[in-house]
Amino acid sequence: MQVKQLNHVALHVADVQRSVVFYRDAMCLPVMDRPAFDFPGAWFRLGVDQELHLIGDRSQAVHSSHRGTHVAFVVDDLDAWEKHLDQMDANRLPRRIRPDGAHQTFVQDPDGHWIELCVPAAH
Repeated sequence: MQVKQLNHVALHVADVQRSVVFYRDAMCLPVMDRPAFDFPGAWFRLGVDQELHLIGDRSQAVHSSHRGTHVAFVVDDLDAWEKHLDQMDANRLPRRIRPDGAHQTFVQDPDGHWIELCVPAAH
């Protein structure tokens, strides 16, 4: 018996359309077809077979921080991502190098969810 992989992450958002613009344009995630649920939302492809699900009508506060609850994406070129996010005027923290040698930056979505973008250390 084993967990095979992560299937999706779900984030509760206040305004689905505002969040779609952020995740599609700033985060460059492809929009996926979504089943006809009876609540608002949007789905995005993450890599090959993982997904990000947005669930609309958030009414509770978001509790997220770069050192606490956050989502992390491995990216291909952190320099290019930082330049792109800065051009998009995204709220982003300066790059850091983790103790394991990975490079990372954090960007905040419109609801306050923090997303880590990282490039693992070369091995």
